[in-house]
Parts: sequence; structure tokens; C-alpha cells
Amino acid sequence: MDGDTLYSIGDLARRTGLTVKAIRFYSDRGIVPPTDRSPAGYRLYDIDAVARLDLVRTLRDLGLDLPTIRRVVNREVSLPEVAAAHAEALAVQVRTLRLRRAVLTVVARRGSTPEEMDLMHKLAKLSEDERRRLIGDFLDAVFGGLDAHPGFAGIMRTMTPELPDNPEAEQVEAWVELAELSQDPDFRAGMRRTAEQHAAEHARGDLTVPRRDAAAMVRDQAGPALAAGIDPLSPGADPVVGAITAQYARAFGHPDDADLRRRLLTLLETANDPRRELYLRRLAVINGWPAPESLAPVLDWSVQALRARVPG
Repeated sequence: MDGDTLYSIGDLARRTGLTVKAIRFYSDRGIVPPTDRSPAGYRLYDIDAVARLDLVRTLRDLGLDLPTIRRVVNREVSLPEVAAAHAEALAVQVRTLRLRRAVLTVVARRGSTPEEMDLMHKLAKLSEDERRRLIGDFLDAVFGGLDAHPGFAGIMRTMTPELPDNPEAEQVEAWVELAELSQDPDFRAGMRRTAEQHAAEHARGDLTVPRRDAAAMVRDQAGPALAAGIDPLSPGADPVVGAITAQYARAFGHPDDADLRRRLLTLLETANDPRRELYLRRLAVINGWPAPESLAPVLDWSVQALRARVPG
């Protein structure tokens, strides 16, 4: 068969693998019009119809609608233009599906109520500007009025999530959980107390002297004790507690007395909130950072050890 040969619908069906009904459907809508008609009135098609039908089938498989396909095959619009627009539309659909999947995953894992699910769904759909405002409000509630110290400005930056334009499913899920956590009034109050305690400590003495926070100090001393299996309530913990409080006293210029130990105990108890660690872990997922080290074990050990040695 050469380029001058005309084909019946049956011939086209055999060459393309489409059904006669499908070819007639595309023909009736002007997407693959007949080239001619037989003396009996049957539709006939040239070789170009085979190529057009192959293109139509491909575009349909990619999800394009019939009006757009007609414009492409009639060269009213270029295929690259259509492909770019359709790719962007699919990207929006993918983001939407990821948001839905994240919400449903969290709901299934938690056994959430309908009210909780509704909140998570709203948090997942926030725009970038809305996300920034929500986190900005949280950080202002925690650090507002305290951020004159340069150290707090840096902390605020490190606590800000930056969800990518095309996030992975686990990043969306992490965002939903972090955003929900940031709206928890009790968590906000606890984080505010921690910030105020740090501000009060830094306000004592020379603010230009860099100081490590209490959690980092206890990690250095309590970490080896914990690894060695020392009971925080045993006499073997005495020198460890002494090293912790001595280091803290030197750093902030206080005498190592009962008042300092009570203050340190309060600071560690406030910092030892599992929701704080959850926030930091979800933040790392969203921002693509390495998972942060868990300080919960050394904080638990240190709180128990200090509590047993601080006068009531």
C-alpha cells in the first residue's frame, strides 16, 4: 500500500489497534476527518489518518481532553506548548494528591477525630505566604520581645520550616504535624518558658561572651554516664552531677549552690519536652537536614539525678 491508498474504518482499526467505534467517534468530532467517501458513502482515510490516530491515542493516554487534542492535530497550537501546560497541570494534581495522602496517613496512624482531620487538611492546603505567617506567629509567640539578643535571632531562623515547591510525601506529612504542633497553646507556653529562662540566664553578666546551653552541657557529662549504665540515683552519679553543675556555674558566673541547682533543674525539666524534639525532627525532614540527635535520654538522666540532689 502506498501514500495514495485510502483505507476503510475497518482497515484503520486493524492498523492502529483502535476499535471501529473509537475511530468513528474521533472522526465525528473532526479530530480525524475522512479524506473521501466510497461510492456507497463509506468513509475512507489516507495514510496520514494512521499517524493522527496514533498521536490521538498517545495524547489521550496522557490525559489531554478532546478539544485540546483537536487543536494539536489541526496545528492550531504546538505540541510543546500543550505539553508544558499539561505538565504544569499534572504537577498541581501531584501536589494535591501528596497533601491528601499526607493527611490520610497521619489520620490513620493517630486515629484522629473528624475535627482533627479537618484541621490537618486546612494546614496542608496553606499557600507559602500563609505557611510563613503561621510559623511567624508561632515564633513571635515564643521569642517575641526576647529576640533583641543576636542568639535568639539565629535560633528563630533555624526553627523556620521551608517546604520545597515540589515536596516529597514525607515532607508534606512532616509539615502537617509541625504546623499542628505550632498551634498547640500548651506547647507554645512551654517553648516560651524555655526561651524566657534562656534569656534570663544570658541577661546575667556579659552578653558578648558565647555560652553553650544547658542541654549541650549535660550531654557532655551525662552522656558517658548513661552509656556506662550509672544509675542517676546512685552514689556513682554524684561526681557527674557535680561536674554538670560546676560547668554551668562557671559558664554563667554563679556559685554552685542549691539555688543554682534548682534553677538548672527547672531549665532542664522545661527543655525535656518530647514535643520540642518532635518539632525539631519534623523540621529536619521538611528542610532536608540530617535528623537531629535525641537529647531525651541524657535529659531524663540529668533531671532524675538533679531532682534527687536538690533540696525540696
